[in-house]
Amino acid sequence: MSEAFDRLLERLRAAGEPTRLRLLALLRSQDLSVGELVQVLEQSQPRLSHHLKALSEAGLAERLPEGAFVFYRAARSGPGKELLDALFSALGPDVPEIDADLERLHRVMAGRAASAEAYFSSIAETWDTVRALHYPNDAIETALLGLAGKGPFRRLIDFGTGTGRMLSLFAPLVAEAEGIDFSHRMLTVARANLESAGARNARVRFGNVTSAPFADESADLIIIHQVLHFLDTPADAIAEAGRVLAPGGCLLVTDFAPHDLEFLRTEHGHHRLGLRHDALSAWATDAGLSLEEPISFAPPENGAPGLTVNIWRASKAASAQEKAA
Repeated sequence: MSEAFDRLLERLRAAGEPTRLRLLALLRSQDLSVGELVQVLEQSQPRLSHHLKALSEAGLAERLPEGAFVFYRAARSGPGKELLDALFSALGPDVPEIDADLERLHRVMAGRAASAEAYFSSIAETWDTVRALHYPNDAIETALLGLAGKGPFRRLIDFGTGTGRMLSLFAPLVAEAEGIDFSHRMLTVARANLESAGARNARVRFGNVTSAPFADESADLIIIHQVLHFLDTPADAIAEAGRVLAPGGCLLVTDFAPHDLEFLRTEHGHHRLGLRHDALSAWATDAGLSLEEPISFAPPENGAPGLTVNIWRASKAASAQEKAA
């Protein structure tokens, strides 16, 4: 028998079991941890872990380690996704077993939202302190949308997604969106926010922006929003963006202009007190990107020290085929 024949049989065997089919239905809805799946299906963790291992090995699910947690998602491309699309199309809507699971999932997600709200409440004071130093976010977000263009975009990646706000903002313009962050707590916030916003085409996962878990040239829009000033080596994040960005793609960077508010370093973890345009331009050039002059937003005119916010747009040259088209 051919390798393709054997691989298809492996996928069919993996999916052809009641609990595994229920797992796949849940994972097609959203990314879920093993603990969350235990709550929804009311089965033991070892049992579900065994099933998830089989689904992952068959290419029907993807395993996403996140600190002490492991999240899973249904296959989103390739033969695994094609088989899942066919299976669930044949299954049709209004399946009582799956509907009941999704109702229990809704209750579990309410618990996730409560956890996210508690965490955000704990950092709200420091968060608001920084927000008060710069131009209103709604104007900055409007400018970001304008710089990106009307789309539609095939795939957006958000480096350092934080609360997932950029994913929610751009979700209507993209077929697929994914954010990475190094903080499990912030990923919990982001997942709850995306669920609340109904951004079904957006996902988040654990990842380091200086070593991003994405294939070369796999995104046509990348956003790095208020992240670089936290990094020891921001040039590495720009280099990764250059690697992941497809020819003809766009990178948007939002960050603070150079400033002297030292308390942001000592009290809020800012490694750099803003970013110089010439430094960012050099990093972009090294990454094979062409950087434009930034759009700047001055701080509020209230007499107090403030922060200027810059938005930079960088592009990657189109391929010869794209230029010909």
